[in-house]
Amino acid sequence: MSLRQITISLCLVLLGIAPLAAISQGSLLFLTFEPGGRANGMGRAYSAVADDAYAMWWNPGATAFNRKGQLALNHIPWLQGSGINDMFYEYLGWNQYFEGIGNLNAHVVLLDAGTQEQTDSSGLPLGTFHSFDIAGAVGYSYEVIPAKLGLGANFKLIYSYLAPATGFTDSEGKAFSFGFDIGAKYLDVADIEGLDMALVLQNLGPDVTFVDNEQADPSPMTLRLAAAFELINNPINKMLFSVEASKMLANDDPLLKRFITGWEYMDETIFGVGAEYTYLQLLSLRGGYFLDAVGEVTGPSFGAGINYTFSERYKLNVDFSMVPAGELTDFNKVFSIGFEY
Repeated sequence: MSLRQITISLCLVLLGIAPLAAISQGSLLFLTFEPGGRANGMGRAYSAVADDAYAMWWNPGATAFNRKGQLALNHIPWLQGSGINDMFYEYLGWNQYFEGIGNLNAHVVLLDAGTQEQTDSSGLPLGTFHSFDIAGAVGYSYEVIPAKLGLGANFKLIYSYLAPATGFTDSEGKAFSFGFDIGAKYLDVADIEGLDMALVLQNLGPDVTFVDNEQADPSPMTLRLAAAFELINNPINKMLFSVEASKMLANDDPLLKRFITGWEYMDETIFGVGAEYTYLQLLSLRGGYFLDAVGEVTGPSFGAGINYTFSERYKLNVDFSMVPAGELTDFNKVFSIGFEY
């Protein structure tokens, strides 16, 4: 077995997403894991909604409309309930508006894949090792057309450590790469108040090399198209609906050519729909449906949140959701917290 086979196989076993990886042929798939209790509760249909410190991940253009400083923290015990108890997905994000300049953003994403057993070519134990993926990003956004169009972009550095050298090879399964996200959010489409749309391109970057360039894998470049409609908005009740479609454009073709050939298998498109009801700007209930038919991750999502404002300036959000997780376990549980100042 080559190091490429070993590391890819290990990654698929750890993540429990073999169908997705087989379809996309991509690497660094942790970059596609969606953060945020609110977003996940709404069926992961959030790119046209994003108005918090998770917005940078979902749509860097959406952060252009944020006028407060914002912090966000996400924790997901990944695939727990399937016999896996040491995998965690974490997100820490920050957004700050500067008058006359725009919005500056930053976030860190970590997938801790836990501790694994290492063996030599004869199957004899060599000890244990720890696998993880981490990415840090900085971003900028600006309200190009006031109260209408926001544009933004992120730059991210990425490091992946899958496995140490084994009895099959002297090379470690690790990679360092970079990528870009660009996004746009348009408010009140066709002058319909409360109807917003979003277009996002994530993880635009070079092939990822774990061993050498001949064995490089494409980055998980993903295009998102989304819409959201605020049906009710008054001091007592708010009702919001959202829809989103995403398609990973990853194959063995050169980067630019993937914008054309990446659409070959349209059945790989992932869909999400969601709804949110908020009472007295205090309690939110959420529901949605996530459909990744080819990746076999399909089902309803549920969520709730508490929003507490104090000193007429600060706001604390605590959210929880449950989203379909595929064949290994029924749901992933998402815990998140946000703070505005």
